[in-house]
Amino acid sequence: MSVKKALISVSDKTGLIPFARRLAAAGVEIISTGGTASLLKEAGVPVIGISEVTGFPEILDGRVKTLHPNIHSGLLAVRDNEAHQKQLEELQIETIDLVVVNLYPFKETIAKPDVTFEEAIENIDIGGPTMLRSAAKNHAFVSVVVDAADYETVATEIETSKDTTLETRRRLAAKVFRHTAAYDALISRYLSEQVGELLPESFTVTYEKAQDLRYGENPHQRAAFYREPLAGTASIAYAEQLHGKELSYNNINDADAALAIVREFSEPAVVAIKHSNPCGVGIGTTIREAYQKAYEADAVSIFGGIVAANRTIDRDTALAMKEIFLEIILAPDFTEEALEVLTEKKNLRLLRIPTLNEALVKENHFRVAPVAGGALVQDYDLKQLEEAEVRVVTDRQPTEEEMEQLKFAWKVVKHVKSNAILLAKDNMTVGVGAGQMNRVGSAKIAIEQAKDLAKGSVLASDAFFPMSDTVEAAAEAGITAIIQPGGSVRDQESIDACNRFGIAMIFTGTRHFKH
Repeated sequence: MSVKKALISVSDKTGLIPFARRLAAAGVEIISTGGTASLLKEAGVPVIGISEVTGFPEILDGRVKTLHPNIHSGLLAVRDNEAHQKQLEELQIETIDLVVVNLYPFKETIAKPDVTFEEAIENIDIGGPTMLRSAAKNHAFVSVVVDAADYETVATEIETSKDTTLETRRRLAAKVFRHTAAYDALISRYLSEQVGELLPESFTVTYEKAQDLRYGENPHQRAAFYREPLAGTASIAYAEQLHGKELSYNNINDADAALAIVREFSEPAVVAIKHSNPCGVGIGTTIREAYQKAYEADAVSIFGGIVAANRTIDRDTALAMKEIFLEIILAPDFTEEALEVLTEKKNLRLLRIPTLNEALVKENHFRVAPVAGGALVQDYDLKQLEEAEVRVVTDRQPTEEEMEQLKFAWKVVKHVKSNAILLAKDNMTVGVGAGQMNRVGSAKIAIEQAKDLAKGSVLASDAFFPMSDTVEAAAEAGITAIIQPGGSVRDQESIDACNRFGIAMIFTGTRHFKH
């Protein structure tokens, strides 16, 4: 067997001319269509027009050109099947040994902010995926290329042996079906959104590999990092690494958690993360002040942590950050002076996300969480306090300062693993209790961490109090105001306890579990 005839029809023409010239020099006849054929002819590469093979013109503005028995019979015929070969001879159809196709740019089209529905539809490729699937199905005999990165391997093997190896053809066929599956997933998602089918009977998602990782959560686990094709750029998936060693699985997971919190704030804010939970969050009039508050919130846990800021890191802030061991600092930007300071630390990763303060999650995008044998799909938790049904349920109203601290605490507690209790004071977190099996346990951890700072602080809880024990613990610590969703059948017990201790309490009507 040898590659004698190739069909080339590509939207992305990167690297095509050198590749086609190598094929022609190796004696491969090239069939082509439309713009691809014109480009090859201009480059001096001999080309057979698709109509010469089909005996039929390209019609309907190019919608129909390769959908023809002369093409697909040439691709799908089993070469060592005598009946197939006899039918080809009778019908005077020649086999096609190599298909080089990439598809209409559907993803790029729908990513445009002003795209029309009609434009999106016209960029759904029909003939391309059909040829790819035909060739990939018959990969025992046909080579199929969908990625310019494979041009070198295919050309070299043909030049050396006049054909590709079966191993190469199998690898390329697998890539084709991954490619067409991803392409169809984007189309189905787009059309489902257009008709309001947000959680349809089948839910297909696709991701594109950003990088391989050294390992997963632990060294014995394999891992890679993928990005969502149409996600916003205000994410770790699109961060530019300016300095430091390669990111790990846990780095990426924690950095994502830091970004989720810091985006809650419009004022200068800094978030320190350990194991996906905030260990310190601060806001201030400057990013330097915000960092100092985040540091003082838990000067022990921030060591070895990940820090996210929503303002450019300047030299003064960089000098403060340099004093301790941090894994990652991420921000919209760094001044040149800040980079000079921070790049002195060899392993410190510096990530720049210029769009950090922009919205990340588009409307009707969902979070997918795999479970054994399936997946859970839900909206992102984007609800703000301004959208909640806030009401004071105690005799005492919170003061203006308490209200500001309660709002601050509420923005952070939604990002703490449940059961979550968070104490805040002076625009910083002072105690965080996360992931305990009961709520009063989380409260005791937060109070113990806060020590003397608990007195005069406010408390936020991600879910209701099932009984009054958390209020009693708060009162003993000197906490003056509480914000929580409410909704327990025993809410009145907590309200009565707050009234007894002179604590102001707000119900939001919104729960923020995070598991």
